[in-house]
Amino acid sequence: MSANKTAISKTTSKHEESQTSLSQQLASGPARTATQAAEAHARFETLSRHIEVLLHASETPLTDNQLKKHLSLSQNELDTALLVLQQRLANGVLQLNKSATGYRLQIADQYSSLIQQVFPQRLESLSQALLETLSVIAYKQPVTRSDIEQIRGVTVSSNILRQLFDKGWIVEKGFKDTLGRPALLHTTSEFLDAFGLESLEQLPPLPDLTALSANE
Repeated sequence: MSANKTAISKTTSKHEESQTSLSQQLASGPARTATQAAEAHARFETLSRHIEVLLHASETPLTDNQLKKHLSLSQNELDTALLVLQQRLANGVLQLNKSATGYRLQIADQYSSLIQQVFPQRLESLSQALLETLSVIAYKQPVTRSDIEQIRGVTVSSNILRQLFDKGWIVEKGFKDTLGRPALLHTTSEFLDAFGLESLEQLPPLPDLTALSANE
């Protein structure tokens, strides 16, 4: 993903908590001794490594329910193990990321410039027109092709929409109750995944809503 990615996204993580929080979780419980606390920490350290293995081995992100099922964990146990994993990864080059379709491991953001420098062929350049079209759909969905053209003030290229469909970032879902019943466009979980978002609520605020207000 190119630097254009930052135009409509920002990396987020549900488990950005302090080390104090982790210590409190591991030390909690009725009259827990130092030995019991150490055993609990060792258990969650092992669980965190099992989660890391599964995330490395999986070709797709893994959800809370999948991880709980595979490792026979409660939600609280999973949350603690994920926190242990996140803190262990903090000193390395990988980071734990949660998006709409689940958890995955990815190279930390600070190394993106190095990757782009050494492997420029991996850089995906998204055109300004594509980003503008995608932004209108993301922020104003559901919208029709005509809505997008009204907001942007230019004709929407069929090639741009085809690229967005091919990437799996948008889908047609429903029809607008107007002449011709044009299809309504929505973004997908793959779109959220590509931009590191868990939900549309995590979209950054638009710098200028004047243009988009025309569709209100």
